[in-house]
This record gives sequence, structure tokens and C-alpha cells, in this order.
Amino acid sequence: MATRDDILAALSRISLPVGGDLVSKDMVRAVTVAGDTASFVIEAPSAEIARQMEPIRAAAEAAVAQLDGVSKARAVLSAPTEAKQPPSLKIGGHPKPQEGPARVVGVERVIAVASGKGGVGKSTVSANLAVALARQGRRVGLLDADIYGPSQPRMMGATKRPASPDGKTIHPLIAHGVTLMSIGLMLDPAKAVVWRGPMLMGALQQMLGQVAWTHHTGGEPLDVLIVDLPPGTGDVQLTLCTKAVVDGAIVVSTPQDVALLDARKALDMFATLKTPIVGLIENMSTFHCPNCGHEAHVFGHGGVAAEAERLGLPFLGALPIDLDTRLSGDEGRPVALGEGAMAEAFADLARGLIARELG
Repeated sequence: MATRDDILAALSRISLPVGGDLVSKDMVRAVTVAGDTASFVIEAPSAEIARQMEPIRAAAEAAVAQLDGVSKARAVLSAPTEAKQPPSLKIGGHPKPQEGPARVVGVERVIAVASGKGGVGKSTVSANLAVALARQGRRVGLLDADIYGPSQPRMMGATKRPASPDGKTIHPLIAHGVTLMSIGLMLDPAKAVVWRGPMLMGALQQMLGQVAWTHHTGGEPLDVLIVDLPPGTGDVQLTLCTKAVVDGAIVVSTPQDVALLDARKALDMFATLKTPIVGLIENMSTFHCPNCGHEAHVFGHGGVAAEAERLGLPFLGALPIDLDTRLSGDEGRPVALGEGAMAEAFADLARGLIARELG
């Protein structure tokens, strides 16, 4: 019997006139296999484009029908309608009263990714870890909780505004198999967010409680929601850990002493909030010269591993400074989507997280 991965592999060979393919453009939805019958939906960006895609739909259906174990394939074209367009939805108000931390509806586990200071690659780690988990078959969400500097829309290649048919429930975007939500998708990217603490707290509460956090192919609960926190130990971190049940936190740091000083503060914050530490990641650990192969320790090396050992905490791995990682993030295609050393490094991190936290 053909699997979902077999179907996606076949659909990835269906090229589009504008470049890319059905899978890379994230147009495939609701892949199901029942016996020898395979079904899926192709979601076009608009009704007008959908009317021009019948040849592509037919080609996709024929490609899947040729797979071993498939005797019948059915592809349906879909597109947003006016009813799906988001009405006015205000983001950023004072938080609503709540009695203690609550489980995020539609999510099995919440893992926060934090750092004591900015510039250590926390958002890059969050995006690639989410993609790597999705590639290993997990149902994954990614919440960009950095209200002042949301970077996940760029890193994940997402530009659409999330829909809200009723003005209350927010339908997140899907990027590279990951359910994605960011304040950056709701506001003008050219405008600065000039909010006091209560508005930050209210916005985060909305993104936790009003987003339909379920898997896009079948509506099942997400295995894990990765929350990319802003640097520091402020209102957003406090709101997350007091409004939602956070199952664990990963702290990212570079190896040098200055970064570790702030990483220790992040660890102390989670201890104060009684949030378990999943482990520490050393980012920008080494640099391999692409011309001569020389290995340099620009920010030192091994400091995070030593700190984890000193504190009796798991050390999840070390990641090098890598040009392709930066370029891939700027292009909206995280490096974990591809092949090579960095993709495998993030796959190793994902496997470790599955073994420790997800089972």
C-alpha cells in the first residue's frame, strides 16, 4: 500500500508554470489512503488560478494512480472563497483573566525555545527543529512569540494573512508541513510594534487560545507546538508559562561567556516558573572554512556543553556557523528541508527530542 510520503514524492514531481512544484508551493492538503484508493486536495491561491489548474490536477491524479498499491486516485481542486477572507480581527489587547495555566487546545505538548540574549540563532533553531520534526512524521506547530521582532514568516516563507471566518478563531498558515502562527502575519511588516506589556500579553494569549492548533491534513491534535520566544526574561515568557501548560524548555546559547551569562538567567527564569528544562543547544559552535576546511572557534567552543554538565542538564547538541543555514532562512526554505550536514544535524536534534519528550 502506498504511504503519504509516497504520494507527496510523486506530487513533488508535478511542476508548476510559475516554478516549483505542488509540494514545495505547499498546495497539497488532506492526503488520505484507504486500501488501494488515494485521495488528496490541491489548494490553489485563488479561484481564478484554480480554474486554470485542471491539467495539473489531472497530471497529479495520474501520477499518484501509477504508484504501487494504488488502483484509484482522486484529486480535488480547491481555492479560498470570499467567505474565507479574514474579517477585521484586532490583535493586541489586555489579557483576559484566567485561573492558572491551561492546556493549549489542539496541542499534545508545548516546548518553548528560549535564549537569554538575542543574536544566538534561537529563531533559526526553532524553525529548523519544527521542520525536522515534521519531516519525521510528527504533527508540528510553530508559534512565533517574538512580538517585537517576528522573524518566522520570513524564515518559513509565509506571507499570507491568516484567515478568521468568524472574527474570533484564527486559522493559521501551513509552511513546509508545519502549522505556523506569528504576530508578523497579522500586522503591517513595515510598522513597528509599539506596545506596553499588557498588549504583548494579550496578543500572546490570543495566539495561544484563538488559533485552531490542529493538524492541517486531518484535524488531529498536534504532537508538539514549538514556541519561539523573544530574548530575555520578560512579559512574553511570563505570560506563556503562567497562561499555558509548558511541558519543557530548550535554551539556545553561543559558547562564549557573555552569552552564557544570559543563558543562566533564562534557566533560572524557567526554574522560578517551574518549567522543566529539556536541554541546552550550543549554536555557532564552530566554523569550517569552505575554501580550506580549517575549523575555527569564533565564539569559543564547548561552553554550553560544560554548563549543561555543571548543572546536570541534558546537552542536546552543537551546531556550527553555516552559510547555507543563513541563506536558506532568508529564502524562506529552512535548511532542514534539504540534504547535507546541517539538515542531518537538525534531524539528529529532532530524533533526540522525540526520544526524550514525544515518544
